[in-house]
Amino acid sequence: MSTTPLTALPPKEPALIRALAHFFSYIFHPLFIPAYVTAFLLFVDPYSFAGVQYKYKIFRLISVLFNTAVIPGFAVFLMWRLKLIQSMHLRTQKERIIPYAAAMIFYFWAWYVFHNQKDNPQPFLDFLLGSFLAVCAAWFLNIVTKVSMHAIGVGGLALFFLLQAFTEQDVTGVYFSFAILIAGLVCTSRLIVSDHTQREIYLGFFAGALCQLLAMWLQ
Repeated sequence: MSTTPLTALPPKEPALIRALAHFFSYIFHPLFIPAYVTAFLLFVDPYSFAGVQYKYKIFRLISVLFNTAVIPGFAVFLMWRLKLIQSMHLRTQKERIIPYAAAMIFYFWAWYVFHNQKDNPQPFLDFLLGSFLAVCAAWFLNIVTKVSMHAIGVGGLALFFLLQAFTEQDVTGVYFSFAILIAGLVCTSRLIVSDHTQREIYLGFFAGALCQLLAMWLQ
């Protein structure tokens, strides 16, 4: 009998930790980030949509959610049912090509429609443009590596609230602190329950942040 010791497998995280990691991954899925920021600007921020009637706020939120989450998510579901992709989790670079391309169309349309409405505040338009640029960045980076979509989403979230902290929108920086906490939870969760490397997580985070910065400069 061979006496060569077996290679020890890396210990898995406890079940509770993995369950929490899955929870944060789903709650802060990148498709939901635009809707979360929109809801913040509509119902929490006192300046962005001041004077807008409640029913119009609801309409804007539904429009953003529909264009940036529901339609892209449904498109991925159809691709899965048509056998164009193996899994809705998009585990390989090849599987992500078409969904990214579809998402670019929907995210551009969301920004374009609201950009042509003159009563929308600049931070809202900046974030939508940054979200579109983030999808474009994810598509290009996917050529060389399977960058984390979650990290791109929370990277944009963190930079958006950092920019808010430099204006009268959030002089205390409280919301930026919450954004950094969320980003840390999500990125850690992806390291626990996904096959992403630290490099892919960091790359995604900084790509998402850079796209928000570019959006502010471009508009």
